[in-house]
Amino acid sequence: MPTTTEPEWSTESARSPGHGRTSGRRGRRRAGRVHPALYLFPLPALAIYVVFFAMPTLQAVQYSGTNWDGFSADYDNVGLGNFERILTGDDLFMNALTNNLKFMLVVVVFQTIFALGLAIFLVKNTTASTLLRGLFFFPTVLSSVSVAYTWKFIYDPNFGLANRVLEFVGLEQFTSSYLGNDTAAIYWVAITQIWFHAGQMMVIFIAGLQSVPAELYEVAEIDGAGKWKQFTAITWPMIAPATAIVVAYTTIQSFKAFDLILGLSGNPPRYSMDILSTRIYTGFANSEFGYAAAESLIFMAFIAAVVLAQRRILKFTQKDV
Repeated sequence: MPTTTEPEWSTESARSPGHGRTSGRRGRRRAGRVHPALYLFPLPALAIYVVFFAMPTLQAVQYSGTNWDGFSADYDNVGLGNFERILTGDDLFMNALTNNLKFMLVVVVFQTIFALGLAIFLVKNTTASTLLRGLFFFPTVLSSVSVAYTWKFIYDPNFGLANRVLEFVGLEQFTSSYLGNDTAAIYWVAITQIWFHAGQMMVIFIAGLQSVPAELYEVAEIDGAGKWKQFTAITWPMIAPATAIVVAYTTIQSFKAFDLILGLSGNPPRYSMDILSTRIYTGFANSEFGYAAAESLIFMAFIAAVVLAQRRILKFTQKDV
């Protein structure tokens, strides 16, 4: 009679019942382990962060309590004297802060609204929408200096494009000196900033709008919801992450409009267009390194406080709609 041999795998399993489970656990452990060499990849980015951000920040903290002029080997420690002078007796810093707040409020509100409006109208991926997106995004790729000089020509009261267009359409009564008007100069700079970066924020809003499921709008239409109700109940809450990014980034941009201000106003900037970044630059240029370092720390703390406040306000408003 033919003899049957037991399969080899069966014999092996009988000899070691837990062999399969043990090898499986070992395989999972090997798959879950991270090779030590992978920890080396973040080191270049970490080195850049330490050298160009962490160390300068620590040095700014050190110099903010001194009267160092940036060149001398010796300097005196003044404690909190620089901060006291900035917050209680520096009219130029307070003027720059006031201008910056006006500039920020106009830019954040109107640039966000304008960019969201463009995104809503251009959210569909049609040929015309794609071309218009590129047209509105184009100013973002330009340098700040070129934008400043272009708009300086537009705002020129004698031969600028703005006054020429108003005169051509018979609205001479609305012509202005624009940047020469100390009361309104910072607002004209804000209009330039909005034109400069609205297209960039539009792209972020388009990405947020395209991530909203179309089924939600279909259900809302079946329930009889109008366009405004769909926006407040679906669109606005769903694009909360995109809105937070736009508002935070726009706020930081409005505090860093250094080159745009210098291009439109000249160096040193005029009193009516001086903002915090240009004020700090003037301090360094005047060899007041310790004082300018203290201004920089207040500047950083102020930006952080504003951004955190904006995030809380956005969460509150979008939670209630």
